[in-house]
Amino acid sequence: MENLNPNSIGKILFYLFVYVLAFAAAVGEVVVWWRFPKKLAAIALLTWKAAFRMRLIQIMIVLLLAAVLGLPLILRHDGTAQGFIQILLTYTLGAITVLLGFATLWLACGTLARDIEECQMQMVVVKPVPRFVIWLGKWHGIVLLDAALLVLAGAVAFGLMQWRAGRLPAEVQNELRNKILVSRGSMKESVDQNLIDRAIEQQLAERLKDPSIAQMNRDFVRQQVTEHVKAQYQIRPPGTGRRWRIDFGARAAGLRDQPLFVRTKFYSAQGPSQGLSPPTYVGLWEIGPVDGRRYRPEPMSLAAETVHEFPVPPGLIDDRGVLTIDFMNSNDTALLFPLDEGLEVLYREGGFAVNFARGLGIILCWMALLAAIGLAAASFLTFPVAAFFSLAILIVGFSTGTLKQVIDEGGISGVNHDTGRIEAPALIDRVVVPAFGGLLEVVNLVRGFSPIDALSTGRSVSWGQLGRAVAQIVGLMGGLFAAGGIILFTRRELATAQGA
Repeated sequence: MENLNPNSIGKILFYLFVYVLAFAAAVGEVVVWWRFPKKLAAIALLTWKAAFRMRLIQIMIVLLLAAVLGLPLILRHDGTAQGFIQILLTYTLGAITVLLGFATLWLACGTLARDIEECQMQMVVVKPVPRFVIWLGKWHGIVLLDAALLVLAGAVAFGLMQWRAGRLPAEVQNELRNKILVSRGSMKESVDQNLIDRAIEQQLAERLKDPSIAQMNRDFVRQQVTEHVKAQYQIRPPGTGRRWRIDFGARAAGLRDQPLFVRTKFYSAQGPSQGLSPPTYVGLWEIGPVDGRRYRPEPMSLAAETVHEFPVPPGLIDDRGVLTIDFMNSNDTALLFPLDEGLEVLYREGGFAVNFARGLGIILCWMALLAAIGLAAASFLTFPVAAFFSLAILIVGFSTGTLKQVIDEGGISGVNHDTGRIEAPALIDRVVVPAFGGLLEVVNLVRGFSPIDALSTGRSVSWGQLGRAVAQIVGLMGGLFAAGGIILFTRRELATAQGA
């Protein structure tokens, strides 16, 4: 525990609390199904019938098939494997998610709010069915409907992708099978975050000895020191090299005879080019054991701020399970390799079909959360207001950039970036910054998953990621909205709700 800083301890306690609540939600779900299986199934069936009466299922099937079949025909790819897969995966799965998401919110808000407004709910609650069972039954019906539509659209997209991939040139097909239509794991160099944190604290203490700096905003000074310390690890001046040591551990035995892929991204001190074509930089690489056979690919012409990926032949992992990668900056400008995305090594982990199914599973978790949000809003609001309220929550969820900017700048009252001083009183910041920090952590529990990006780049969507998605998105966030919606629905006086 002595190597853990307060931020690490706080995150451990936060996620421990998250998974305790998710486990409690799972236990509650099991208990409800054990006590009221027939009643839950009956309410879910009524929700399906309502969706058929509103022609929602028929319309969604047409829209989803149009998105899956129409987009690849309208949009043309550039002939490369990456361009091909972006059309069939990125665009089609993105369109499926958006269409299904809005339909889920609309159905969730409408199926409960309209039943109350049209006095149909009053006929249901007089029966021996607890109100929380009615609420959960509707949620299960919507989620099962989403699952059926997602399986249909996903199966069509998968079949179309396989069919069109078979019609591409042989070299493009080979690239697809090795880089895209595969489940690839990722390994990065381990970063000693405790060492970086100690260096930040030492340099911060030294700077604060200067009276002029001590008068500045402390968060602003810490941010500047943090960037300075990270730059020492990330920036490679001209004529210097950078070495990565990727420790595969127990995986090394099964990967020594497999080809690997190096994925890298860097930034240039010259900044982005203003011309039509961005400048390129020479990349000199050496890969393999330092005291053994090393792989030296031909010098590469690499563009800054762009992801580059190249293959590495098998047999370069040493006896300790470490892959050593050296880069020499022979350019006349400094290059910056970020700690988080500067370099990683990709390796084959499994097949694409199961990986694709796991990605759809995470999308279904998002739909389950949207269903809980819509039903929670409809538990105490009319249909139009509930829909507006649900969309407002989605907007907050997509505003993580604004939240992070406020946190990084230490407030919303405004920081003078020349002096580091806050221009206005910081009283409001003492409330806003912690509140935004907590809100950002909660939102990241949902937004921390990107199955579409992973599938389009051949990344693995692991069972662990799917399990965390179920726990964090459905169990925790969905459970919180479900608890609030059930409480409001149980306490609501339905006799006063009359149709207009």
